[in-house]
Amino acid sequence: MPNGTTFLTRSGWLNLAILAIFLLVVLPLVVDPFRLNLVGKYLTYAFVALGLVMCWGYGGILSLGQGCFFGLGGYCMAMYLKLEASSIENTKIQSTPGIPDFMDWNQITALPAFWVPFKSFPLTIIAILILPTILAFVIGAAMFKRRVGGVYFAIITQAISSILTILIVGQQGYTGGVNGITDLRTLNGWDIRSDHAHTILYFVCVILLIACLLLAQYVTCSKLGRILVAMREKEDRVRFSGYSVANFKIFIFCLAAVFAAIGGAMFTLQVGFMSPTFVGIVPSIEMVIYAAVGGRFSLFGAIYGTLLVNFAKTSFSESFPELWLFGLGALFIGVVMLFPNGLAGIYRSTLDPYVKRLLGSTPRPKSADPSVSQPAE
Repeated sequence: MPNGTTFLTRSGWLNLAILAIFLLVVLPLVVDPFRLNLVGKYLTYAFVALGLVMCWGYGGILSLGQGCFFGLGGYCMAMYLKLEASSIENTKIQSTPGIPDFMDWNQITALPAFWVPFKSFPLTIIAILILPTILAFVIGAAMFKRRVGGVYFAIITQAISSILTILIVGQQGYTGGVNGITDLRTLNGWDIRSDHAHTILYFVCVILLIACLLLAQYVTCSKLGRILVAMREKEDRVRFSGYSVANFKIFIFCLAAVFAAIGGAMFTLQVGFMSPTFVGIVPSIEMVIYAAVGGRFSLFGAIYGTLLVNFAKTSFSESFPELWLFGLGALFIGVVMLFPNGLAGIYRSTLDPYVKRLLGSTPRPKSADPSVSQPAE
């Protein structure tokens, strides 16, 4: 911990309390179940934005392929739910009962071996956490050990995202193809399609998001967080100091992948399907925009930025179906040009000094602030 302080200052705890009250109390009371489920869908993207703040804001690692990990988590959960929905009784009209319908349509007569572990819910949870970590580790080891970074790393992750999308679409008999995995009904016998289920899943999503936020805050405020900022600013100096820069980058990239996978799994539960449209280049770039609008140096800003962008996207598309893309584009351009540090930058320059003065808290040391570059000694 920096200077022996806790990982959240007084103002940090206040911000956490405000966020928790807003998500757990205010929204459930003022919005209808349909809108609440929509907000829950937005919050699943916030898991990815949190990971991007750690990678991009703190570590200087811009990944344009986080949709890969979001999709992996979502597909793992979808595979479990689809197998539960494909019981012998539910699929007795198929040529081969007991397998997902899209497999039967593609003349597959037996459940593929890689689907079998997803009959177990505990194994599914393990897969959601482990498979994206393995993929991120392979990508990170292959790139960072060879000192590939910057725009080259961003392009490579973008290409990997595109490759995974093509693979999913091409293997229609095993993945559902372009339609994805649909008609998901129950989770361990519990109907996930009702408004009551959507409300419960919303609260589960919020609790998991806050847990990931606290873990991310702990990491970024620890010695590791300061090393990440140092690597972003003076990577060679950190390397010459004896630190393994590649290993630190691999770790934070893997952690961001796990966050994204958890978000993908919750997305599948709340929306009821998963398709390759959430894996490719476009959603991956949108996820970067969420972090940029919220402020790529702020974990709290990532959540608020995700909510703002998706709320604007929904509002523009409902009110101006022919012009909503232009409105959304204007929002992005305006934020980038006028507020380069996003919503967090606005808060930091306007409200934060008053909050700290009110609470009597001292500002965090500059070395712990990833948005401040330290002068060379």
